[in-house]
Amino acid sequence: MSTTSTPTVLYQADISAVKEFLKDLIRKTASPESIEWLTQKLTLVSSNAYQAKDLYLAFSAAPRFVGKENLQVNKQDLQQATDIRAGFNPSNWTTAQAARTILILSIPHQNPETYLATIEKLFNTADMGELVALYAALPLLPHPEQFRKRASEGVRTNMGDVYEAVALNNPYPSDYMEEDAWNQMVLKTLFVGKPIYRIYGIEKRVNPKLARMLSDYAHERWAAGRTVSPELWRSVGPYLDDTLLNDVKKLFAQPNDLEKAAAALACTQSNFAPAQELLNEHATLKESVMRGEITWDLIGNRLLEIN
Repeated sequence: MSTTSTPTVLYQADISAVKEFLKDLIRKTASPESIEWLTQKLTLVSSNAYQAKDLYLAFSAAPRFVGKENLQVNKQDLQQATDIRAGFNPSNWTTAQAARTILILSIPHQNPETYLATIEKLFNTADMGELVALYAALPLLPHPEQFRKRASEGVRTNMGDVYEAVALNNPYPSDYMEEDAWNQMVLKTLFVGKPIYRIYGIEKRVNPKLARMLSDYAHERWAAGRTVSPELWRSVGPYLDDTLLNDVKKLFAQPNDLEKAAAALACTQSNFAPAQELLNEHATLKESVMRGEITWDLIGNRLLEIN
C-alpha cells in the first residue's frame, strides 16, 4: 500500500458556499437580532478597508451576540456539508463557532501572507473556545496549505476540547499533515482515550511506520499489565507480517469480544497469506465481517458506550 509523507493534493473549499451554509444553520437557532449583528460585522470585515481590530473584536464578541447553542444539524445538512468540502462535519459546532468561522472566511484573503498573519494573530491570542473554532475551521480556510505547521502544533495541546477540534471530525490532518505529525496524532488520540473512528481519513493515511509505532505502544501497555484499545489495530492490519501477526494472534486469544473482532478486521485488511489463514480459523468472525456486522466504526461506538 503506497502512502506519501506529505499530501500534495490541495482541497480548497468553496468559501461562498461554506458561508451561506453556515448562515443557514445559524438561522435555525439564533434570534433575528443575532443575525442582524452578524450581518453588520460581516459587512464591516469584508471591506478592503477593514481594520484588523474590527475582526478581532467581532470574533471575540460572537458568543455574546450570537449565542453558544448547538447547531441543529440533520442528515441533509451533513450531506450538504460533505458536498461542499469532503470531511466537513459541523454536527458538534455551536452558533458562536459557526459565526466565528464565517467572520474569518469573510476578510480579504487575496494575499496569502497577510491572511496567514491575521489568522495566526487570532490563534496566538485565542481563548479555548476561540481555538476550537479556529482549528475546526482549518479545512475551510483560503490558502489551507499555509496552516500545516499550525495544525501540527494543535495536536500537541493538553486542552481536550481543542485537541478534539483539530484531530476529530476534521479533514485537515488527513489532507495536509506530514506523515510524522499524522502518526503522532493517531498515537496521542489512543493515549488520551479519544475515539479513533472519528479521525477523518484514518484508512487513507495508514503507513508502515505508524503500524510499528502502534504495535510498540501495545507491547508497552501489555508489559505494564494494561489494556489496549481494539481501535489501535485499525492502522496495523494493512501491514501485517510475521511479527505483527503475533499481536493479532494474541487478540484472538483474549476473552474480550471487541478485541477478537478487531483481530478479524485487521486480518481482513491484510493481503498477507498467513493472516488470511488465521482468519479462516475463526470462521464465525470472518462471516460477521463479510456481512458488515463487524466494522471499525461499530467497535469505536461500542467502546464509547462501555466507557
